[in-house]
Amino acid sequence: MNALWMPFTANRRFKSDPILFEEGHGMHYVLSDGRRILDSTAGLWCVNAGHGRDRITDAIADQARRLQYISTFQVGHPRAFEFAERLADLAPGDLDHVFFTNSGSESVDTALKMALAYHRALGQGGRTRLIGRERGYHGTGFGGISVGGIGAHRRPFGNLLSSVDHLPHTYNHAEQAFSRGEPAWGAHLADDLIRLIQLHDASTIAAVIVEPVAGSTGVLAPPVGYLKRLRDICDEHGILLIFDEVITAFGRLGHAFAAQRFGVQPDIVTCAKGLTNGAVPMGAVIAGRKVHEAIVQGPINNIEFSHGYTYSGHPLACAAGIATLDIYQEEGLFARCAALESYWADCVHSLKGHPVIRDIRTIGLLAAIELVPRPNGPGLRAYECMQRALASGLMVRSSGDQIVLSPPLIIEKEQINFICETLSEVFAGLD
Repeated sequence: MNALWMPFTANRRFKSDPILFEEGHGMHYVLSDGRRILDSTAGLWCVNAGHGRDRITDAIADQARRLQYISTFQVGHPRAFEFAERLADLAPGDLDHVFFTNSGSESVDTALKMALAYHRALGQGGRTRLIGRERGYHGTGFGGISVGGIGAHRRPFGNLLSSVDHLPHTYNHAEQAFSRGEPAWGAHLADDLIRLIQLHDASTIAAVIVEPVAGSTGVLAPPVGYLKRLRDICDEHGILLIFDEVITAFGRLGHAFAAQRFGVQPDIVTCAKGLTNGAVPMGAVIAGRKVHEAIVQGPINNIEFSHGYTYSGHPLACAAGIATLDIYQEEGLFARCAALESYWADCVHSLKGHPVIRDIRTIGLLAAIELVPRPNGPGLRAYECMQRALASGLMVRSSGDQIVLSPPLIIEKEQINFICETLSEVFAGLD
């Protein structure tokens, strides 16, 4: 096992006692020893329609038999245009121009470059500053780490992009503990953007990027009115607003995009993960009309946006994505998430009262259970919880001192019960 350097993994610890997954079907994984494991994480926030969907498999296989690869630099293939049109129809407002990438990280870096290119096209080349948010996660590209606000992801790499600043995160335990949906307290935190504008001057700021719901840091839902306030401030000062919806898009909050749930229209949206149900790596950036029209202009033979990837709009990924959208639509999975949200919240919040639990937060089919850290080391209790749950037939994700849940949208109430009952037993056995 030595050759593989695993991402975001304590490699030596894993390889000393490896657990290998062989198959995935519906709500379950199958381990190499044959044990079935209920997946309450949708892989890594991405398998929204469940594992092993034949429709997606067949679409990939059919496309592979006809055309496995063609670049989308100066040429094209029908599936890319079809998939882009489907996404534009699904996106809110005038978000109707789709640029394909291969991951959420690439989508974020692409969106940041679009924002810079937009202002330069308008003759505002001095707008180079990017505003992220503390505790935000925007992937692992240099742009995404720079605007991201998780210190452990930034510290190992020293200097990143220099023209970056950060809003404060929106979490306050005293005011928001055990919240369901949007907490009532915290909309005023958006006004910190005014402070940054006064500090740097609006003429230097290109864009603000936030996750509508901060996922990897522990499911921090936006306070009521917070995103609307950010939108208003950005509009007042000519700043683009980017929603990073790599986690929240494609039904996780009961809508195609979180922007629709919160009623706030961004200028650019990033997505990935649920885009292809995790079957083939792919991401996308969906830009509003004003952004596209500002950049795509000039002499007809000019390359308007000097950016892209070898595998942008890959034929197999497009086939997987189209089949995934068909499943979402035909099985009504977005509405299904909305219908299950209350039951999900009731079940997860029923765990309140275990001495090891510090907080619980839920929104859509997302949840974070924050544990009291052990004095001898952060993250140890959550990691032990993850291992004990796995031994009991349940896959959860540990993130620092938190257990994060994001099950496939096909989950049944009985499976929600199993998740909560198993976790209750696990928490009861932790010291």
